[in-house]
Amino acid sequence: MTSISRVLLILGAILLSHACYSAYEHASLYAAAPSSAAPAQASSTSSTTLPLDISLETVVSVILICIGLVLGAEKLKPISWRVWAGQVERESGGAGPFQALEDRVGFMDIRVRQIGLIAGRNERSIYKHGESSARTTG
Repeated sequence: MTSISRVLLILGAILLSHACYSAYEHASLYAAAPSSAAPAQASSTSSTTLPLDISLETVVSVILICIGLVLGAEKLKPISWRVWAGQVERESGGAGPFQALEDRVGFMDIRVRQIGLIAGRNERSIYKHGESSARTTG
């Protein structure tokens, strides 16, 4: 994390905490102030909007925190699948990131097995035909 991002994060945190404290003080002072309104309208649950300076301070502090987080983030990884997969395979010594998933039975290539079964069936059928022809001739 760079020093600029740390400064922005600290400044944003200080401003945000000050805005929160100011909002709390404003709410508590408003609740404690005697109401000049009619007694029917006065209630302890009534609320007022925050002053503009507290709202702006909150928005500015959140923006500063966001900028500080973005500046301090690590370098982004490539989005291209080939680049990322190649980088991971080089780092892990040839095993891909999804090697465990590819080795599961659900991801087996059944075409290879099907070819083997068909070849085996043909060999057995030839063997059986050879035996039957040997029995008929002998």
